[in-house]
Amino acid sequence: MPLPQPHPRPAAPRMTLVLTENWTMTGGRCDLDAVLRWAREAEEAGFDSVMLSEHIVLGPDSGARGLMPNPREYALPGNQDPDTPWPSSVVLLSAMAAVTEHIRLAAAAVLAPLRHPLLLAKELATLDLLSHGRLVVLPTVSWSKDEYAALQVPFARRGRLLDEHLAAWEALWRPGPVTFEGEHYRFRDVHLEPKPFRPSGPELWFGGATLHEPLLRRLVRHGDGFNPLGRPRPEELARLRAAMTEAGRDLADLEMIGGTRAAFPDDASVAGLDAALESIPAQLEQGFGTFCVKPSQFTDDPRDVARFCREVMRKVHALTS
Repeated sequence: MPLPQPHPRPAAPRMTLVLTENWTMTGGRCDLDAVLRWAREAEEAGFDSVMLSEHIVLGPDSGARGLMPNPREYALPGNQDPDTPWPSSVVLLSAMAAVTEHIRLAAAAVLAPLRHPLLLAKELATLDLLSHGRLVVLPTVSWSKDEYAALQVPFARRGRLLDEHLAAWEALWRPGPVTFEGEHYRFRDVHLEPKPFRPSGPELWFGGATLHEPLLRRLVRHGDGFNPLGRPRPEELARLRAAMTEAGRDLADLEMIGGTRAAFPDDASVAGLDAALESIPAQLEQGFGTFCVKPSQFTDDPRDVARFCREVMRKVHALTS
């Protein structure tokens, strides 16, 4: 396989504050007022976006691989307590839209197959309109068989269900009436109003642990951004570039979302910020321009997020200017 061509370096890094999974700072049920305050503080510090993930319910398989050693780690398949709080991302982002002005609102890991596409298209369109086009959506299928079983959705069909959601949304966000004939969803002569703020609907990001064929197809057909879980291999980026080019698209037009990795000294302590940010210049050279950071990995104080956000922006500017 040919080596990947250099990706144009973004003009300046954009920072994303991850506002779910901060259990060590928000308590057992989450202090949602604090989360809203963090969104405002991130905006004031110059962050580009805030991000929420979701689960609807959790079952025994959520902790089947053993709980994360340090509770400040990211939640991964099978490493979390089933009592972990996951507030509704659509509802919480709506509240954030009301208390912020320009920061983007990223609904990451929206589990589309667990809803009907008409309902989810309506909720996302309304939130995009409410926020004046600031919504970003990362639709995905997730991993929990227990969650699918509880909602009586066939786990084995989750990829095909997601693909039908994407096709249905594309039609529903255009002028109606809309008729859709899929394998799993069918509706005729429906009008979905109001439409999203943008004629094309919210920006769509896609991600995963590997660049498998369905993910590649969704990125090329629907994607505005690529948010991989971990660092993609050079050959994966080469495949993505080739597929985009074949489809008449430019990889440079795809927002590339990277991240920070926290190194915890032990299971009870926060990580050092400097070490976590060190990889940003190298990721910029690879073409990544947006970077996620989770505050609870670096502070235990819920009143410290404003200072933390300012420090992140100062350090990132010093690393990349």
